[in-house]
Formats: sequence, structure tokens, C-alpha cells
Amino acid sequence: MLDPGQSVPTSGVRRGLRRRLGGAIAVALAATIVATPASATAATPAGATAATPAGAAQPVPVQLVSITDLHGYFGDYTTTVPGSRAGEPAQQVGGGAYLTTHIKQLREGKPNSILFSAGDDFSGWPNETGWFWSEPTVEYLNSIGLQFSTVGNHEMDRGYPFLRHMDDGTCEGVPDRDVCFPDSTGRRFHGADYDYYTGSVVDEHTGKPIREPYHVEYVDDGRGGRLPVGFVHATLKGLSEEQMSYTPKGYEFLDEADTINRYAAELKRRGVKAIVAVIHQGFSQKNGSGYNDCVDPSGPAVEFNQRITPDVDAIVTGHWHALVNCMLPDPAGNARPVVEAANHGRLINEINLQLDRRTGEVLRDRTTSVNHANTQDVTPDPETLRIAAYWRDQMAKRGASPVAEVTADLTRAPNPTGESTLYDVAADAFHWAANTDGRADLAVAMPGILRRDVTYAADAANPADAPGRVLFSELALGTVYDSGIGVGLVRGNVTGQQLDELLESQWQQGADGTVTYRHLAVSANVRYTYDVSRPVGDRVAAGSIRLGNRPVNPKATYRIATLANNFLPNVVTPGFTALLGAAKQDRSIYNGGDALWRYLERQSPVRPPALGVRARPVVAG
Repeated sequence: MLDPGQSVPTSGVRRGLRRRLGGAIAVALAATIVATPASATAATPAGATAATPAGAAQPVPVQLVSITDLHGYFGDYTTTVPGSRAGEPAQQVGGGAYLTTHIKQLREGKPNSILFSAGDDFSGWPNETGWFWSEPTVEYLNSIGLQFSTVGNHEMDRGYPFLRHMDDGTCEGVPDRDVCFPDSTGRRFHGADYDYYTGSVVDEHTGKPIREPYHVEYVDDGRGGRLPVGFVHATLKGLSEEQMSYTPKGYEFLDEADTINRYAAELKRRGVKAIVAVIHQGFSQKNGSGYNDCVDPSGPAVEFNQRITPDVDAIVTGHWHALVNCMLPDPAGNARPVVEAANHGRLINEINLQLDRRTGEVLRDRTTSVNHANTQDVTPDPETLRIAAYWRDQMAKRGASPVAEVTADLTRAPNPTGESTLYDVAADAFHWAANTDGRADLAVAMPGILRRDVTYAADAANPADAPGRVLFSELALGTVYDSGIGVGLVRGNVTGQQLDELLESQWQQGADGTVTYRHLAVSANVRYTYDVSRPVGDRVAAGSIRLGNRPVNPKATYRIATLANNFLPNVVTPGFTALLGAAKQDRSIYNGGDALWRYLERQSPVRPPALGVRARPVVAG
């Protein structure tokens, strides 16, 4: 068996010390363990507790308490979940202060309790965390004593430097280093008191994981000794297919099951007998089922459960925001928990293991698993209320701060040829931002990416506003697609011919022959003419496309920038596919929202650009 002093891959003593110092929570009321019943299809019973033979050593209890996909919902939040079982009434749930209380109650009296997350902790949507680049979420997770987390796709929403910032407290990761805000105690942001792990996101050059792939937690055996419990970690292999976490350069994304099997084998060779897989990829079940049901489970976790070694005793998943609690057979036919505890703090999963005191192995027939609803019928935790109130106050202050001046409205309203002032400004902002940490010859803003206008008139209901003044709350988040932290700005190489095809795709012909025009905004250094009397696919005048003062060469290469979703086949703006094959793609540190915000800030006061200059129709006669 692994000696408690033996070295294993982990982040080391530094993080362990921070964890002990950083907000370990007191625990209050023991929870009743509920066994999961058999599924009508794939699930088997959670396992009745077998009697311990007379004279045999009592097993060592280990409690695993986990959340997933919190996405920053630690403040006031109310929603519902279905009943625990199909047919039971829905329950009102939500809110970080209630979540904290429930976690404390679940862990009360459990010395071998381990609290962790299956990923997507931050990059959330509530303004009280989103406006501060999710640092408030880390303060909250520190305060509840989170011990570790698996890297989810949203942990990579600003690329790996931002994850490093969140983990270690570096003042890097967003444009102009707009990070490291004072927390609710007045202390400068110092990063997580817990570690992030993954074995499946690897450096494309070295093949090594970007984080430690596994680690060991030690539990008290009740007789003065300790037993190891190993945790192996993986992130969904489709991370780079997600538009917000799209990472086209620098990393490879490995199969989840293969990753788990590799590092579970390492742990086993080191003598660790109790092993838990934490994977940010999930599954679901039949609609209408309860959150402690397991009816017709389906999805990636069901498939990789069949491939993950029987040496793994439990699988905790995320990403699907699903409510499901199964005991599924491993490849050897033995039942093990495969669970997912919803999202936004709606559920908490609790798995209880019993370890053989002599060997450290999990007694599988004694394992139980239950999802608990984060109901609002408990006393909200006062410390969480204090943290949330602080960030709400900071949100109000930041929302009222001016970021730019405009001389007139910047609107999405199209002129007769489809062009608009705000879309042109967005294209200019993307071009500017793409050249701050890289190079782009031009940029485009696809139709449908802007959510609201930037207006000159003051909001009469907001005393911080004034004519021409643009506030942080009006611009930084929520103006450019998407919600939350936003979609990254990506650069890629295209030929002049591909650029022509991109512009031609503004005219889209339906099956019935109807032609729809969807204007594509181009940056101010682009000029071209078009003739709507010509056939679809041949309307941009040959040789008319110019970058600056130079005509575009169909065979030459040009570097173009736009939002990441237009480089991804699964989320590309309909009809605009010319960028899918763009070569040498890389990601800017800027996302769409902060590109627009920072550009207007620097150009202030901003005047609406003249329309009809960048794209000009050929006038008949």
C-alpha cells in the first residue's frame, strides 16, 4: 500500500498549506444515506450494507461530497428541480448561502469527508461574478473549503493563462490585466486555495498534461493510521469544439476513458486501492425522472463507464447539467456510482464508501450514493451572505462606471444595403483587438452577434448616466454574443479566394429559390463592390476587394479575425462556412465583448462610421 509519506503527482505542500489556511468550513448536521434503487433498465441497486462478521475490523467510512457546473451562482438564485423520484413534486432550490449550509450539514460528524467539484466552477453568467472575471466565485469556493476541482471546458474560456490566474492569483489572463480585484475582506485576489486537475488536456509539443492528472487524499483509519484515496481527472475531449473554450493551438484533448485508465493504473501500481474518477463530461436519463432515479441513462458517461477499469470505484461527472444518480456495472459486472449533480448549485451529490481497514480497498457492496437538493428551507449561511452582498455592491459600482463617450447612437439598424454603425464598429474593434496580441489583416463581424444598441441618450432611471456616456453595464458584457464571459476572438489564414467566398455567402439561396441577404460587417480597411443583378455566388465584383490601397490577390494569404464560433462547424453562423478551413488558427486573449469595450474606450469620443463606404452596390446605368 502507498505509504502516507510517499510522493505522488500533486501540486505539493504549498497548496495543501493554502487549503488548510483558506476557509475550511465547520460542519453541522448528519445526512441520512439513501440507497439508489434499481433502474428499470441499466441501473442496479446502490447496495445494501452487508453485516460485518463478528470479530472483523469495522470498515473505514469515506464521504465524497461534490458539486458541478456551479458557473458562479453563489449569490441569490432561485429555480426548481424535479422531485427525488418520478412523480414527486418539484422543489424550489438555489443560492450559494443555502448551498453552503447544506454542505455543512452533510459533512457534520464525518471526519473523512472530501469536498470537490467536477468542473465549470467559474466563467459564469451572474453579473456579480462575471463583471469581475469570476474571481468572486473563487472567493466563495475558498470559503466553503473546496478541496479540489477538475478542469471543465469553461475553465479554459480565456485560455490556459486565465486558468493559471484563477488557480495561482497571477494578474494575467484578460486584456489590460483587468484582474486581481480586492475581495470581500479587502485582500487582493490570491487565487484558489484548492487545486485544478486534468490528465486529458495535454501540451501538443510535450504530450504532458497541463495540470497534474491525479492526486491522493488521505483519510483517518480510526486507529492512528491513514488510508489513501486516489482521484483521477479528465476533461471532455471535445473541449475545443465548444465556442467559448475553443482552443485551436497549443493543446491536444485526449479520450476521457483512456486517460482515466492510464492514471488509475499508476495509482494502483503505487498501492492505492480506492480510486475515484472525476470527469467533466456527463450523461442524462429519461425525461420526467427524479434526480435520484436512473431510468434509461444515456450519454458519454454511460459509454465510458463500460470502458473504465474496474479498479475505479466511483465516477463523478459534469458538463451536461443533468440530474441523475446511477449504480452501473463496471466491466467486471460490479456496480459503482456514476453520478451528475445538475448545475448552478441545484444539487449536491454524496457518495459514501466503506474501505477495508487492512487493505484500503473499497467494499463495493457497501457503497451508497444520493443526490441532495439545495432547498431553501434551511438557514442561509451568514458568511456566504456577506460575500455575496459585498460583490453585489461592487457590481453596482462597476456597472455605473463610465467607459466611453459616443457622439450619436451606434445601432444595429441596417441602412437600405444592410450596413449598420454598430456592426461596423464591432468589426473595427475585432480588428484592433486581434492586432494587440497577434496579427490580423482584417476582421469581420457576423450577422446576429450583437444583442443591443449603444445609445447616446441617458437612461433617466440611472443617475450615473448622461447624454453620450457609455457605462460599463451597457457595454462590457451582454452586448456581443454570447452570455457569460463571452466568445473568444480567433485569427486564421485564408486565401483571397476564400475571402471572396466569404463575402459571396452574404446572399443565401433557399431550396425554393428565395435569396436572403445577411450583411457581413467588415473592418474599415476593407473595400469592395457588388452587383445584385448577377447570380448568387458571383455578386462581388471581380478584383474589387481591397485591403487598404491594395487589391486582394486570390492566391495570396490573409489573416482574418472574428468570433470563434465561425471557425467551428457545429456552431458556425448559418451559411457562412468559408472560415472552417482557415489555417494556423490561434486565439486572442480578447473576447468579443471586451474587444468592443476596450476599443470604444480608446477611441472615445466615438463617432458613428459613415455607411456605404466599405461595401458599395453597383448602380445600374
